Amino acid sequence: MTDILFIILCTIGSLVTLVAAVGILRMPDFYMRLSVTVKASTIGSGLLLLCAAMYFNVPDVTNRAMAIVLFLILTAPVAGHMIGRAAYMGKAKLWKDSKLDELEGMYDEDHHLRSGQSKKELQENDEKKADIQP
Repeated sequence: MTDILFIILCTIGSLVTLVAAVGILRMPDFYMRLSVTVKASTIGSGLLLLCAAMYFNVPDVTNRAMAIVLFLILTAPVAGHMIGRAAYMGKAKLWKDSKLDELEGMYDEDHHLRSGQSKKELQENDEKKADIQP
């Protein structure tokens, strides 16, 4: 019975990882590729490590596998966010059919997020800065 569970977990983990690999090829721009790969590879790797922990059934292997899964779950979204932000600051192009850039105008020239302000307030602040500078 446990062999069937191992087969199912390994198959699902491998298929999810395969979806991540195919997503790199099929998605039209960097941001969509990043989203697909971070989510799918985290889930796929987590399932494969869970299967390894259950299969070997040794406390050392189980503890290490669970620590790696926890580390992946905590760090992959943060790393994906930072890579995406760096790409946005580096002016990586959006897909030509993208309808909305929610971050447009939300960063100043020093790459600081100007959150909590409406677009009108942001424009007024930009005008004030332009008036001050000679």
